[in-house]
Amino acid sequence: MVPGTPLPVLAQARPSALVGDYERLRELCPVLELRLLDPVEPDPSAADGWYSGAQLATDERALAAVLAGAEDRIAAEHGRAPRPHVTASRLLHHYVWSACLLIAGPWHLARRVPAVDPADLWLHAPTGRLALRPGGHVALAGGLAGDLRGDLPGDDELRAELRAAVVAHLEPVLAAFAGPTRRRDRALWGMVTDDLVSAVWYLGRMLGARDATARDATTRDATARDATTRDATARDATAEDDAVVAAGALLPGGTLPLPGAADFRRLRTPDGREHHTRTRLGCCLYYAVKPEAVACLTCPRTSDEERLRRL
Repeated sequence: MVPGTPLPVLAQARPSALVGDYERLRELCPVLELRLLDPVEPDPSAADGWYSGAQLATDERALAAVLAGAEDRIAAEHGRAPRPHVTASRLLHHYVWSACLLIAGPWHLARRVPAVDPADLWLHAPTGRLALRPGGHVALAGGLAGDLRGDLPGDDELRAELRAAVVAHLEPVLAAFAGPTRRRDRALWGMVTDDLVSAVWYLGRMLGARDATARDATTRDATARDATTRDATARDATAEDDAVVAAGALLPGGTLPLPGAADFRRLRTPDGREHHTRTRLGCCLYYAVKPEAVACLTCPRTSDEERLRRL
C-alpha cells in the first residue's frame, strides 16, 4: 500500500494537527532533539551544517559531511574514533530511529500517520540534531483518534500506511548508507524493523514515566506510603504494555521489506516483576564504539541470563 492511496476508512489531512503531536513528542522524549519549521521558514542551510535526508541519499559530499560529524562526536565522547563502518552504522541507526519516531509517534499518540518526505527532514552534521517541516498526514475517516487501546475500523489499513510511509522515507537513505555501513538489504531493513519497534516501545515507556510522575504528584503530601505503593508509583506499566501490543500489531511478521516481527516476550526477575524484552534482528554496533562498552540489552549477543542480571 502506498501512502496517499485513497481508502474508504482513511482520509488525507493537512499538517496543522501534527504540530501539536510533535510538540508532545518533544516533551515526552528527552532524547529527541527536534527543531520544528513553520511553512514559510527557510530551509536549514548546508553552510550551517544541515543536510536533508534527500541530500544524504543523492549527494556524496553531504553524506561525507554527516559521517565526519558523527566521527567527531563519537571521538569527543569516547576518546577515540571507531572504525568507519561502525561510525556509519551508528549514524544510520540514529537517523532511522529518529525518522521512525517522527512517523510512528503521531500514529501511537493520535492515530495520525505523517508523510515525512526525505527533503523535509534535516540532520545537523556537527551535533546530530534534527529539523522537520511537518507535511500532510493520513488519519481515520471521521476524525477518529485517541490512544490505541482496541482496534477501530481502518486500523489495519492505517498500520499498512505507517509501514509504507517508513519504507518510502528510508529506502533512498538506506541505499546511500549501504556502502559505508557494509550492510546488505536484509541487514539494513532489519535495522529499520528494529528501530521502528524500538521507537514505539520507547514512546510507551516515556508515556508510562509521565503517568507515574503525575500519579505520584497527587499523593506527594501523604505522610507515609508502604513499599507496595512506592513500587506501584515508580512505574506505570500500562502505557508500556499498550506500546508493546501496538508494535506487535504493526510488525507481526511477513511485512516485507521489513523482514521480521516485533516478537516481544517477558522475563521475570527474582523480585517477581515481569519485563518486556525482544531480540533485535541485527546488532547496532554500540559495543564497538569503545573497548569497554557492552552489548545492548536487546542485542542478539546478549543472553536472557545476562538480561536478567542487568534488570
